[in-house]
Amino acid sequence: MTRSSGFRSTIAPGSTLGVLGSGQLGRMFALSARRMGYRVHTFSPGDDTPMGQVADREAVGDYQDLDAVAEFASRVDVVTFEFENVPFEAAATAAEYVPVRPDGRVLHIAQHRQREKDFLHGAGFPTAPFEHVPDRATLTGAIERLGTPCVLKTAGFGYDGKGQYVIKSPDEADTAWAAIGAGEAVLEGFVDFDSEVSVIAARGADGAFAHYGVVENRHRDHILDVSIPDAVLDPAVADEAIRIARGVLEALDVVGVLCVEFFLGRDGTLRVNELAPRPHNSGHFSFDACATSQFEQQLRSVCGLPLGDTARLAPSAMVNLLGDLWQDGTPDWTAALADPALKLHLYGKGEARPGRKMGHMTVFGDDREDAARRAVAARDRLLRSSA
Repeated sequence: MTRSSGFRSTIAPGSTLGVLGSGQLGRMFALSARRMGYRVHTFSPGDDTPMGQVADREAVGDYQDLDAVAEFASRVDVVTFEFENVPFEAAATAAEYVPVRPDGRVLHIAQHRQREKDFLHGAGFPTAPFEHVPDRATLTGAIERLGTPCVLKTAGFGYDGKGQYVIKSPDEADTAWAAIGAGEAVLEGFVDFDSEVSVIAARGADGAFAHYGVVENRHRDHILDVSIPDAVLDPAVADEAIRIARGVLEALDVVGVLCVEFFLGRDGTLRVNELAPRPHNSGHFSFDACATSQFEQQLRSVCGLPLGDTARLAPSAMVNLLGDLWQDGTPDWTAALADPALKLHLYGKGEARPGRKMGHMTVFGDDREDAARRAVAARDRLLRSSA
């Protein structure tokens, strides 16, 4: 029996929150929720997960097992998600029992590059030129039309640079097709960008909007390495990035948190790269450095509470900790924590693999560049101590 009618508009503290997914984003969401008096349940195929370690209940099941999803949803008061590769059918099943925020339609669009690009283009948001590549036969013509260099990306389930291949000449078509797994893809024109920036924003059930400014993101091997809030930009460009982000949330009718990732061209133009309909790695600084973190903001929005203040408490920067740091044993955390202005976050993951996000550090400084320098220096001390 479902209870899809008469949903409460406000999910008050003391209620139970359900999360589809159980990674580090869910872990930080759960920590914020428990601080505010909520109970938290997680559902995913794994056990002893980063979120499961701090949740009240860790339900283990396949996302395609809709009976298990229904049973999970029947025990909670609202459902949200912490990564976008949850099947749409799972979100739709949960919505028969409780509110799902953001709506499953947002998930459906953001988890598939072609649907995402079609939405952005149709709504008038700037993107790189792109073409749908459903099969190998289509790829040759798409390369001719977009020219080289161009980037072939899997249509679904790609992140941190996975499922991508930069095509530098037309004769690389076969290699590129094989490299991404010979499946449905999107071909994008190459963007000569100066930097990558993001805007993490929240939208409440009442349409209220809050954002964390424009964040500068520095990558290494296609994985986010360092994020620095308050990117140094022409004010008009920063305003445009925030305007686009607000437009995306409103066009999708998002209730929750969403990140818009941008390429900033050398000519100062912005192009939307990807959407993430949940808290984002580039917003982790907010856990320590803002009056209201992106995770508390997710909670506030999906529970129908007023959005919180996003003001920065001090200049800060965030640096990721990847599994490579563990290759010669446990890093010497004392070396990093020698900086008293550093906050260490480890995600409780059991196996440290190269490229796997195991944690992050947020560091405060006199200004944004000082914070970034101190963050990288702290991580470098771990590299030296683990060598």
